[in-house]
Amino acid sequence: MTANLQTDALVEACHWIGAKGWAPATGGNMSVREDAQWCWLSESGKDKGSLTNSDFLKVEIATNQAPSGRKPSAETGLHTLIYRLFPEANAVLHVHTVNATLLSRIEKSAELVLSGYEMQKSLRGQTSHLDSVPIAIFDNDQDIDALARRIEHYATERPLNYGFLLRGHGLTCWGRDVAEARRHLEGLEFLFECELRLRQLEKL
Repeated sequence: MTANLQTDALVEACHWIGAKGWAPATGGNMSVREDAQWCWLSESGKDKGSLTNSDFLKVEIATNQAPSGRKPSAETGLHTLIYRLFPEANAVLHVHTVNATLLSRIEKSAELVLSGYEMQKSLRGQTSHLDSVPIAIFDNDQDIDALARRIEHYATERPLNYGFLLRGHGLTCWGRDVAEARRHLEGLEFLFECELRLRQLEKL
């Protein structure tokens, strides 16, 4: 897939995300990989629901630098980390949904474990609702380089699949292409909403 086709698909996904209210107040950031060296990342401060192809910047994966001199997203280092860690990842979506943000604060452990939901099968490789699906949770940090190092360290010791939560911040997920990343996002968001409602009901 060429860069133009990739960014076309990503722009469509961004409009879908914006319509759902999952990237409010210009929050969130999205990217696609061009090749082993470059990715295209949303420009900082742009409303994700109205992005165009020209709102994506070419960024070097190894250095986080944008040759254009324009400012990529504040979380650029997390996107490039995912591309370095996972050669199969070709699209990354970072959103600020209410469900993901709240669950990341309610769950005090380092992982949110999902089990018993049929929608787990929306995640690549998952074939049964009986499986346990751990979603890593990392404490939020304004120092993105430090946060990236913590995530990288985690990934050397335990599987890091589909995505992760940043506590009080939101969800970052990825896929082999934009369509898979979008499916992972929608599936995880459904699972988060179910889990959040279940925990609320259990307290009644």
